[in-house]
Amino acid sequence: MRAIFFDEDDAQAVVARLRADGFEARVERERLAGEDDDEDHPWAVVSDAPGFMLEVLVDTHDGWLDEDDGGPATGEEHGDPLPPLHLPTAPKRIKRPDLG
Repeated sequence: MRAIFFDEDDAQAVVARLRADGFEARVERERLAGEDDDEDHPWAVVSDAPGFMLEVLVDTHDGWLDEDDGGPATGEEHGDPLPPLHLPTAPKRIKRPDLG
């Protein structure tokens, strides 16, 4: 799980807090798609800390959580494909059901 911050000091403070609590944490530079200026890239804190702890730290330091690790889809949100729909072959008669 990653927490994203625009201020390096906030990212470093979160890493220090997580390490003090006994979790693994590191700071990486997050490159956003379409962002050309290297100085405007946000900072990502990657950690094995529980999500609720990162959520509290993100709220405290004005960041956001990025729960997607960018890997291949695990199938949790995409289940098995649905069977094909049964579609009518002709219009349904509503006013005179005896005709069709």
